[in-house]
Amino acid sequence: MSRQPTQQRSDLYSRITDKIIIELERGVRPWMQPWNTAHAGDHITRPLRHNGQPYSGINVLLLWSEAIARGFTAPTWMTFRQALELGAAVRKGETGTTVVFASSFIRSDTNDTGQQIEHDIPFLKAYTVFNADQITGLAPRLRQPIPTDDPIRRIANADRFFANTGALIRHGGSSAYYVPARDYIQMPAFDAFRDAASYVAILSHEMTHWTAAPHRLDRDLSRYGKDTCDRAREELIAELGSCFLCADLGIAPELEPRSDHASYLAAWLKVLGNDKRAILVAASHAQRAVSYLHYLQPNQIDEGEAA
Repeated sequence: MSRQPTQQRSDLYSRITDKIIIELERGVRPWMQPWNTAHAGDHITRPLRHNGQPYSGINVLLLWSEAIARGFTAPTWMTFRQALELGAAVRKGETGTTVVFASSFIRSDTNDTGQQIEHDIPFLKAYTVFNADQITGLAPRLRQPIPTDDPIRRIANADRFFANTGALIRHGGSSAYYVPARDYIQMPAFDAFRDAASYVAILSHEMTHWTAAPHRLDRDLSRYGKDTCDRAREELIAELGSCFLCADLGIAPELEPRSDHASYLAAWLKVLGNDKRAILVAASHAQRAVSYLHYLQPNQIDEGEAA
């Protein structure tokens, strides 16, 4: 691989990470921004492609952040060419938003003994999209927020979603946590929460941790209690996973940091400052976790790993 694409990829990692760091230094968790707006009572969805498919991973954060910064209310985003294919057009003078596509390809090399060795080579490609608010001639359905179920139905759907995972969930005490050694989630009693949505939001966080088990997605939690950076990385994955899943379920996440998470702000800044790929890796793990939970549903939809 040439030096130029490697440098371009490094610059892209840096731009994305630096944007997240600026928000964290202000005390803002950027993945929580959509629910802190004037439309917090409205349904929050993941950003959507022109065909209605939701974005995933780091692109969710990038597009949420851009929508808040620029006041966009439409959930749909598309490229210049996709707008033309729909018989619409990007308004003159509009500037687009960078999103990324992360994937890999297999390269075969021959070693000194003549043995064929395959290498999985990751790559990151950037492209530009525009919000539906920047485009004229679009069908109204692409500009309006998605209709939502009433709150009671949303809670009932969330309850079914968690039950379908088969996770062992125990209740009692005053803290929520996942116990890897015994593979169960501990939650306070339902009545201890402000409302049903708060219960779902906290459980979404713990369910993301639950996916880390060796017989599920096999994220290494062995140093969670020993290393501050490892713990911060896993908590970042769980926070992002909770936001992604809450958006899918139509439930607002827990907006106020839990007391045991407030201390992670400095740790997240340290992790991101030392590793420009950390936020993309965390978002990728969070996406895999949520996709796995969807996979456990009877009528699962394969969201894939595309950004």
